[in-house]
Amino acid sequence: MRNKETMLCIQNGEAVLGIEMGSTRIKAVLIDRQHRPIASGSYEWENRLEDGIWTYHMEDVWSGIQESYKQLADFVYQTYHVKIEQLAAIGFSGMMHGYLVFDQTDRQLVPFRTWRNTITKQASEELTALFHFNIPQRFSIAHLYQAICNGESHVPEIAYLTTLSGYVHWRLTGEKVLGIGEAAGVFPIDSQTKDYDAKMLRQFDQLPNCQKNAWKLKEVLPKVLCAGQMAGRLTEQGARLLDPTGTLQPGIPFCPPEGDAGTGMTATNSVAPRTGNVSAGTSIFAMVVLEKNLNGVYPEIDMVTTPSGGPVAMVHCNNCTSDLDAWVRLFCEYNQIAGIQMEKSDLYALLYQKALEGAPDCGGILSYNYISGEPVVGLEKGLPLLMRLPDSQFDLSNFMRAQLFAAMGTLKIGMDILFQKEEVRLDCLYGHGGLFKTPVVGQRLMAAAMNTPVTVLETAGEGGAWGIALLAAFMLQKENNQTLENYLQDKVFRENAGNRIEPNPEDVEGFTAYMQRYTAGLKVEKAATEVFE
Repeated sequence: MRNKETMLCIQNGEAVLGIEMGSTRIKAVLIDRQHRPIASGSYEWENRLEDGIWTYHMEDVWSGIQESYKQLADFVYQTYHVKIEQLAAIGFSGMMHGYLVFDQTDRQLVPFRTWRNTITKQASEELTALFHFNIPQRFSIAHLYQAICNGESHVPEIAYLTTLSGYVHWRLTGEKVLGIGEAAGVFPIDSQTKDYDAKMLRQFDQLPNCQKNAWKLKEVLPKVLCAGQMAGRLTEQGARLLDPTGTLQPGIPFCPPEGDAGTGMTATNSVAPRTGNVSAGTSIFAMVVLEKNLNGVYPEIDMVTTPSGGPVAMVHCNNCTSDLDAWVRLFCEYNQIAGIQMEKSDLYALLYQKALEGAPDCGGILSYNYISGEPVVGLEKGLPLLMRLPDSQFDLSNFMRAQLFAAMGTLKIGMDILFQKEEVRLDCLYGHGGLFKTPVVGQRLMAAAMNTPVTVLETAGEGGAWGIALLAAFMLQKENNQTLENYLQDKVFRENAGNRIEPNPEDVEGFTAYMQRYTAGLKVEKAATEVFE
């Protein structure tokens, strides 16, 4: 019966498509009217370092989109015996920030400069001081101003600046727009007007280096749209770009293109004030939806917005599970030598669960997981480091607990600015990412680290492609004046409350003790990076 319902949903053009372009994978997800995923497809890709710039080729963008859509469409045909000709709506999202610029003839002026580049320090510092608003190096405006300061020859020709999701949306619909959450990573947003901050736009144009530009900043930026607004329709040319077979028909409505932060918030039901989500994998970041703007400016905290324009504080850390994964690989190697047959996933679960047996403060063991530099603690380079006190309880349980605490330590430093200096209050954090795959362990320890309840949803693994599909569904199905947070709560997550874990007082006390040693030991970490330059 379910298959027949799904077949009719697709046949009648009622399904919704979401595609997200992440840093290592492009994923497409098709959902039905009940927001359930019914098909998916994906494409693996990697950024390239060319002439000192981290980039992706635009040909790879379209190859990846077409392949992920083809896999999805093939699955639909093989499973439900129908071809996708119409859809109820489409949404695209992508990795935020970066620099894509075009001239009046729509010619790309320079290769795509991704969020990963750290070549805009001068611009970042000058704009932060000018705006009294933190402008990280990865923000698009930092890339633009750095190009201006460098006197790059393409600057006078700029007619349009956008992000990856904005570029794809433009090519498919002809509309030069961005969702407000994505736009917040381009230029600061005024959450009252739901548009770029007008005062900061004027300040930028009045900079000595900018006064000679033939264009004003607002003229070259995409129009800002909020969740629920219509953002264009699939053109004939766009339909052929997405589906070269010619099966998919034009005219399908699009929601505003969003960034991966906004889709992560949507997919974890954390778009309402006093909620937040923490994504823990190769890197770790937390998004906290604020009740009001922050009083101070902090280099450790980025200010962005929800897909509806509400203020969001973001703490982003470069390092999370990479060093932990390296230790697990070491245990895997031992198993192979010893002739022990065990799946890697089972080994992860075993080691994670062992951490719960450790002393609350890890028994005197300290671990620093800095594979790369970490701006939150002022490290330009990283160097993984394991230390222990002479009288430490050096056993497997304490060792693994220290590894998991290390994955959360830097995030704790940034989050304490929100909790202590700004007195931000959270009702719950929603966890997603590899750190939470093993049930309970990462969730319980994160609750201790943040001293906040942590919930993991059954759908947490669906990812940003599902999140942008939900935003497209919201555009179609929302009722009069219904907010995104109410729509998600009432229509999507009503029966998916997830598993909630409260902070354990003993764990909280142990993590606090661990962090006192961890913070003091950062001097050792910094010295080590200087010794081994």
